[in-house]
Amino acid sequence: MGLLSAFAGRQQASRDRDARRLRDLIRREAKIGGELFGPITPGARREFFCLDEFTWVWHEEWTDRNGQHHAVTTRYDIRPQGILKAQDGQPYHYISYEEARSFYKAVKLYKKRVQENLYANV
Repeated sequence: MGLLSAFAGRQQASRDRDARRLRDLIRREAKIGGELFGPITPGARREFFCLDEFTWVWHEEWTDRNGQHHAVTTRYDIRPQGILKAQDGQPYHYISYEEARSFYKAVKLYKKRVQENLYANV
């Protein structure tokens, strides 16, 4: 193994480690975000998180009384003209003013809780 190969291997290992850390932080933020909207039913899963500076994701999974599994993923893309929303592969559409106000409140609360519970000692 040459010097260049060894260096490239170390760089890849460093990138892999950074990617694992980022995924772990997103998972932890998603859990905190999912708890913003009240208690989560046992056996259900709810996540709300910031994927990047313009993209937010809401994901929820649950099993109904008939044992049927449900999963809904909603993606919000922030644009200068407004907030676009798509759910489960459906086309994007701009959200209403009222929904945008609720979304803004959720984002503010998310940022506050994530800062307090995850990054307070950083």
